[in-house]
Amino acid sequence: MTNVSESAAAEPGTAITDFGIDTTTRSTREAVRDYAARLRAGDIGSLPAILGLIALVVLFSLMSDVFFSLNNIANLLAQGAGQTIIAIGIVFVLLIGEIDLSAGTASGVAGAVLAMHYVDNGNLLTGMGSTVFFVFNAMLVLAAILAGLLRIWPGVAFSVLGIILTVIGFQANPWIEMLLAVCVGAAIGCITGFLIAKIGMPSFVVTLALFLAWQGVILQLIGEGGVLGINSSHVLNAVANGNLSTAASWVLCVVAAGGYAAVTLGGHLRRRRRGLVTSPTPLVVAKVVALSGFAIVVTALLTVNRSPSKLIVISGVPYVVPIVLVLLVAGTYVLTRTTYGRHIYAVGGNLEAARRAGINVTQLRASVFVICSACAAIGAIVYSSKVGSVDPQAGGLNTLLFAVGAAVIGGTSLFGGRGRVADAVIGGAVLAVVSNGLGLLRQPAAVVSIVTGLVLLLAATVDALSRRRVAITGR
Repeated sequence: MTNVSESAAAEPGTAITDFGIDTTTRSTREAVRDYAARLRAGDIGSLPAILGLIALVVLFSLMSDVFFSLNNIANLLAQGAGQTIIAIGIVFVLLIGEIDLSAGTASGVAGAVLAMHYVDNGNLLTGMGSTVFFVFNAMLVLAAILAGLLRIWPGVAFSVLGIILTVIGFQANPWIEMLLAVCVGAAIGCITGFLIAKIGMPSFVVTLALFLAWQGVILQLIGEGGVLGINSSHVLNAVANGNLSTAASWVLCVVAAGGYAAVTLGGHLRRRRRGLVTSPTPLVVAKVVALSGFAIVVTALLTVNRSPSKLIVISGVPYVVPIVLVLLVAGTYVLTRTTYGRHIYAVGGNLEAARRAGINVTQLRASVFVICSACAAIGAIVYSSKVGSVDPQAGGLNTLLFAVGAAVIGGTSLFGGRGRVADAVIGGAVLAVVSNGLGLLRQPAAVVSIVTGLVLLLAATVDALSRRRVAITGR
């Protein structure tokens, strides 16, 4: 009898048929039917968030004449960018089944250090006082040591760089301030990750304690009732309030849409050439055309002058858009195209199985908190730029809840193992539309909080029900 390997050697096409489950080509109808089956089985992904976002946009556009104005569209993009960026980092933590309640106040600490460095012209020793300055640098040293013990070398690098920037005392420079904020965020993540992954403390307890601790640090740095203004810096102010030029906006559109089309279509064609399962070509092309068309329409709208005054021209895509896009692409690449990303899903799916498979679970669990806190620092830069200052409430409770809410509303599971970076962006858009739309309708803060809470509760309910459905169906 001829065995499989001999048949494969004689006929190259035979090897493909032996693994039909991996290589069967599906028609468009079969792909749609398969997607419907997955939905019935509970694998709904970010579909509820997308449908909810569309419904909210339609509702608010009907109830407010201003909602679809050019100024409001641009404001909407910048309004939720800070919490969306923090949510991107939280996705990494949620994927391993943990939680980071300190991400909000960690971003506040990073924002406070950024503002203090700018206001005091780089002299943090004078701004903090000798005792606080010594403790602050000791924290950075501790973070570097802990990251070294865990072999998280990016954490070591950022912590050491933070020490260099604070001790040498570079003069105020917006790029130095932003880099320092990210270094502080990464150092905080090193400490958080070590306590949870190495010591074995529950993430809820650790991050709740650090939430309170970092809130106290912010008060110590800024003082009760104090405010550190940064709007006099053109660069810092432009992060959330500036716009690309018209030409740069179209370049961004071409690069983003063209890059997405190249990656999607290129991957599709490679899979077809290798005889692997892939979505039907018409569906792939339709997806690329739809997203590219959306990018073109938004860019065309944002490059129109939206200034109410004839003396001033305000046009172009806000700077926060490429910032979010870069983080989205980078995070998606890490999770879907690297061994590290696959290990994150493995740990979130079954920690003990991942450990037995040889994954360094301790190092990986700690590293996601470094990513989370670093993203929180970037979110602090955007948020501080938007309001033009940093106060003792920076990174307060709403910042954290909205960031976690954005990730969960977008489709990332609270139980680990399921989610994407894009979920944070979709969920952030939902929360931004809710806040913006209710604000245009002049609803009080109480109504905004109630509606936002109900949206988050609905998302958590959908997540729990979908997981139960998956467990029942076994898909």
